[in-house]
Amino acid sequence: MQIKELADIASQVRRDIVRMVHGCNSGHPGGSLGCTDLLVALYFQQMKINNRRGKGGHLTFKMDGNGEDIFFLSNGHISPLFYSVLARRGYFDPAELATFRKLNSRLQGHPTTHEHLPGIRVASGSLGQGMSVAIGTALAKKLNGDDKLVYVLMGDGEQQEGQVWEAAQFAPHHKVDNLVAIIDFNGQQIDGSTNQVMNNRDLKAKYKAFGWKTMDIKAGNDMEEVVKGLRKAKRLMGKGEPLMILLHTEMGAGVDFMMGSHKWHGVAPNDEQLAAALAQLPETLGDY
Repeated sequence: MQIKELADIASQVRRDIVRMVHGCNSGHPGGSLGCTDLLVALYFQQMKINNRRGKGGHLTFKMDGNGEDIFFLSNGHISPLFYSVLARRGYFDPAELATFRKLNSRLQGHPTTHEHLPGIRVASGSLGQGMSVAIGTALAKKLNGDDKLVYVLMGDGEQQEGQVWEAAQFAPHHKVDNLVAIIDFNGQQIDGSTNQVMNNRDLKAKYKAFGWKTMDIKAGNDMEEVVKGLRKAKRLMGKGEPLMILLHTEMGAGVDFMMGSHKWHGVAPNDEQLAAALAQLPETLGDY
C-alpha cells in the first residue's frame, strides 16, 4: 500500500476517533490522534497478519497469533484509535464503532478480552504492563520457531511506571531480539507535560544503558517517515538486542485546536468542536 493510500486511511481513522469520543461524551482523543499514523502503517502495510476471511467476510482472528506479527497496545486509553484501525482493517464491521463505551458494547473504554473482540489479545490500560506481555509473547515465538515480530506501544508518561523498567532490564538480558517497543513521545500526560509531572530525562540514554538498540522517528505524524522508520526497525531485528523507538508525535495531530496540549488527553469535543475537527479531516472510506 502506497503512502497516499495510508494517509487517506489515517484521515478516516481520525474522523472515527473524534466521532466515537463525541458520541459517548467520553474517551481519549489526544493520544489517539497522535498515534494514528503509526497504527495505520503497522496494520495496513508493515505487519504480517493472517489475511484469511471468515464469517461475514471479516479477518480470521486467532488468539495465539502463531505465524503472525503481533501488536500490543499498552497505553490502552487510546482505544478509539485501536478499535478504528481494527475495524477498518477488517476484523469487525466499522458500524460497531458507534457503540464505543456504550452499555454492553464490546468496545469498552479500555480494551478487554472477555468481550472476545477480534484483534484484542490482552486487556490494557493499567499502565506499565504491556511491555512485559510483549516480551513473554516474543519469547514464546522464539521457543516455537516463529520468526514473526512483536510490537508494543507505550506512552511516555507510562515510563514513570516501575514495571516498565523491570521489563526493560529483562529483555536485553534474554536477547529478545524479535521485539519492537515504541514510545509515543509527545511530552504530554493527563495532568500536564511529562517534564512537569515526573521528568523522564533522557529516555534514549536510559534504554541504551539497559542494553537496548534505540532509534528515533522524528516526524511521527508524517506517514512517509513513519514507514521508513518501521522498515529500518525490521532490519535491526534478529541481532541479539530488543529495539526501542522514540516516536515523536503531537498530541491531537490532525485537529489544530487539539494539538500540543495535555488538555485533550481525555476530553470529548462538543458539537461545535466536532464539526470543526471533521472539517479538517477528509472522509476517505466512508463514515460508519
